Amino acid sequence: MTSRAQVLPRVTRIGAPARTSPSPAAPALGALGLLTVLLGAALPMVDFFIVNVALPTIDRDLNAGPAVLEMVVAGYGVAYAVLLVLGGRLGDMFGRRTLFLWGLATFALTSLACGIAPNAWTLVGARVAQGAASALLLPQALATIQAATSGSRRGKALSYYGATAGVASVVGQVLGGLLVSADIAGSGWRAIFLVNVPVAAVALVLALKAVPETRSPHPARVDRPGTLLLGATLITLLLPLTEGRAAGWPLWSWLLLAVSPLLAAAFVAVEMRGERTGGNPLLPPSLLRLHSVRSGLVLIVPFCLGFGGFMFVLAVAMQDGLHFGALAAGAALVPLCAAFFAASLLGPRAVARFGRRTVTGGSAIQGVGLLVLAGTFLWGWPHLGIWALAPGMALAGFGQGFVLPVIFRIVLSEVPPAQAGVGGGAMATTQQSSLALGVATLGTLFLTLSSSVGVRDALVWALLAQLGAVALTTALTLRLPHDVK
Repeated sequence: MTSRAQVLPRVTRIGAPARTSPSPAAPALGALGLLTVLLGAALPMVDFFIVNVALPTIDRDLNAGPAVLEMVVAGYGVAYAVLLVLGGRLGDMFGRRTLFLWGLATFALTSLACGIAPNAWTLVGARVAQGAASALLLPQALATIQAATSGSRRGKALSYYGATAGVASVVGQVLGGLLVSADIAGSGWRAIFLVNVPVAAVALVLALKAVPETRSPHPARVDRPGTLLLGATLITLLLPLTEGRAAGWPLWSWLLLAVSPLLAAAFVAVEMRGERTGGNPLLPPSLLRLHSVRSGLVLIVPFCLGFGGFMFVLAVAMQDGLHFGALAAGAALVPLCAAFFAASLLGPRAVARFGRRTVTGGSAIQGVGLLVLAGTFLWGWPHLGIWALAPGMALAGFGQGFVLPVIFRIVLSEVPPAQAGVGGGAMATTQQSSLALGVATLGTLFLTLSSSVGVRDALVWALLAQLGAVALTTALTLRLPHDVK
């Protein structure tokens, strides 16, 4: 006979509700875990820019030619941008820590493939694979921060992520210059890829110990039509812009550019219909109804477009125009890197005190830095050294450090943890696509003008074009709410 104690809930006192088991606490991201995900996030960002200062050496070693060299840059950037949102969705489904570990492992393997590539086209293929691995890795860092932190800790963590994004971009070119110049064991340019292998291995060990597993409680299936349409849209936009000039603007480049807006419209229509009918859109349009997401993504586009072009153009101009070696070209960016890092550390306090004016002021400082650099190049060319460039570099970096980390905080401030992967993927895709678009557009402008008006004047015009993007960013900050979370 079954006793009453076995069938009735235990009551501690009359009138008191029965105790229920507490729900499990959300996983917390500790200091070591945060450091690990930031290290993982830095790897793809470093590798987008590290190749810039190594391009002349790769050209000489592999006899690559301009079109193939641009594919070394574009192949990585396009694959990275196309697959980022899918990477975030997979993390929501299978676990962000799990995908983070797989991303680190595949990034290490593809970096090794780049480092031992026997010829130029093998290097292009390995770079495409490396971009795909980066797309698997990066969204998990953002999504883990979003899902495993809260309140002020989340705001600080997102600021650190933004600082990492900016500093890693500059460090990439500085590190590239150091490694190419050091020519470790005769490795030359190959060291810029091989160095990723031990770093990824360390991050993998740390992640196993310190990064908690998180996933969406209701993961959505992969949106195949949306994924294909987004990929096709980005490929048809970025590929002709990056390869068109080197290939002589053939008919296929113009056809792809003409098709790109049609594919974009089809993508938007499919995503809207998917959400309306209860489907699982790759980029839910409802995310854009969040003011913070909408306003932050609008800010990312002009900032990253200008920043990506700025870094590429400077690397080429310093080596081809001022005849800096790889080491000097990297060292010239140290003031920018140091100033960016200092501003990013001051950013959280500045946001607490000045709100949106932090971003507005940072954009204005960046603009002044660009004007100083343009004047320096205009009047000091070609007898310029690293120290002559330092004031303009430092001003530009200081302003950028007050902008990018805060924009990242804005975008993700209202995204629910269940959609952390999608939100992070959307932001990273916008960031990466804009960086690649900046390299394509400002890079094409600079390379086209340099053949007719010279490297100096082409560089000045490219800096003034970036100043236009900075002015647009500054104007858009005025639409932000005063209190930035």
